Amino acid sequence: MCEGAGFSAPFSTIKFYGKVRYMGKYIIKRLLHGLISIICVVLIVMLLIYSLLDRGKVFSGDPNFNHTASNNRITYQQSRWEDFGYLDYVPYADYINELALKGEIDEETRAAAVQIGRTADADSEITAEYVDKFTEYYQSQGYKIERLDADAKRNGQLRDGGQPQLYATRDIPLFQRAVTYFTKMFFIDNIHYVPDYVDIGKRGIKFTLYDPVKNPEGEAKKVFSPAIIGNGTLHKYLLYFDGNFPYIHQNILTLNLGESYTVNRGVDVFTTMTESQGAYVLSNVTYPTGVTADRADNLHTATYVQGSLNATASNAQWFTDDYTNVNTNKVGFSKLGYSFVIGIISTIMAYILGLPIGLAMALRKDKLLDKLGTIYIMFIIAVPSLAYIFLFKALGGKAGLPTLFDMDSSDKLMYILPIVSLALPSIANLMKWMRRYMIDQMNSDYVKFARSGGLSEGEIFTKHVWKNALIPIVHGIPGSVLGAMTGAIITERVYVVPGAGNLLTQAINRYDNGVIVGVTLFYAVLSVLSIILGDVLMAAVDPRISFTTKDR
Repeated sequence: MCEGAGFSAPFSTIKFYGKVRYMGKYIIKRLLHGLISIICVVLIVMLLIYSLLDRGKVFSGDPNFNHTASNNRITYQQSRWEDFGYLDYVPYADYINELALKGEIDEETRAAAVQIGRTADADSEITAEYVDKFTEYYQSQGYKIERLDADAKRNGQLRDGGQPQLYATRDIPLFQRAVTYFTKMFFIDNIHYVPDYVDIGKRGIKFTLYDPVKNPEGEAKKVFSPAIIGNGTLHKYLLYFDGNFPYIHQNILTLNLGESYTVNRGVDVFTTMTESQGAYVLSNVTYPTGVTADRADNLHTATYVQGSLNATASNAQWFTDDYTNVNTNKVGFSKLGYSFVIGIISTIMAYILGLPIGLAMALRKDKLLDKLGTIYIMFIIAVPSLAYIFLFKALGGKAGLPTLFDMDSSDKLMYILPIVSLALPSIANLMKWMRRYMIDQMNSDYVKFARSGGLSEGEIFTKHVWKNALIPIVHGIPGSVLGAMTGAIITERVYVVPGAGNLLTQAINRYDNGVIVGVTLFYAVLSVLSIILGDVLMAAVDPRISFTTKDR
């Protein structure tokens, strides 16, 4: 009797709610353990990248590095090491310019102080004063001050790149880097994103029922389209509607996995994986100034870039403020999209074909079907994946199927070979394990007792054998579905699929540290989620599995 509720509930209902309660505790516990595991993985990767690997390797594929010389090469190294996350780098000129932006010095003082002499003795009086302030301030913050005297020829003329340089650097400790990475992973946009010393007018957030992008000035008929617009925020549009899935979009909370510096320079890893690809989709765009043009710009993605309005003539012609940085509309899916479409279809195909064939092989053990299936399984296991992928690529090409992926093409046939090539090993794997689990169950003692009890082979199969054989198979379903997002390195390379599978290898080859850490985190999260969901799904189909442990 449930006294508080005033009614009695069946025992099975109480047991169900109890199982849900214990399941919730189990999931929370596993999530906490998974979170610790994810943090440890990221820390290990950061330690390998930033502490144990030679940071000079980042310049091995940098063409700009070979075009710099003398002092400019040294400062270029420092700036790139800052980009790659090794250190903080502050040039003296940036320090002086920031003082001017904050209003602490006037333009005349800035122009005089920013010019350093060929040597420290050659500094003007005002330059020497601010050099001392720069040195004192950054040394107190733990920075190392470096001054490079002018590199001149014997005739006194400066060598190429030999201008005098002054800067401060500080290596970023591993713990600080990790804390910064995790604390900045989620960004909540706000009206104080733009520095307070920048005059941008009235800061605030405005809700409108008529989105200006869909309702340009001068149009008589208003289109109902709610939107939230910010000023002083990073994103101009914090919430908006459009005709693209998932139709409602928000920029209030964004995910930052780390910035790319070579694979997709200046773009966050998550954006790199989720932004569309391919040819531009042109449309008639009406800009905030009222100017119209056939372009691919998506005005809903506008972000703030200080001083960008007057940086180019086109920006001043089209925009009314510094929210000028916009993404473009493209015809193709994102990297994640291509990988998931190919991966999820191949996964579905694998389960649809692999499980019934494995089941039939077990029921016809040592018969023709079992022997043919075993030959296929041995072929997939024995032959390197690259070999049979090229084999099926050649066979598909002979049959007239597209062998290379084209983002700008609408031909769906180009998906066939990548999907089939990716499904082949999964089909063999499911066939193997389904056959094994079925044979194990059919040889179990409980089956013998069921036969002696008078149950027919059909009843034994439908009520017991195949259900028990499916339990371990079920555990791998979430991993297969979520794993579709990670892509397939070899398959995507062979068929030139612009998916996520090749992203990590590209980042490693180009020493793109931000992408390496971000993709590693992404994979770690998917792995933890797939294990937890697999446990929950297995417990849902098998009532013998409990989330509780008995006290001994």
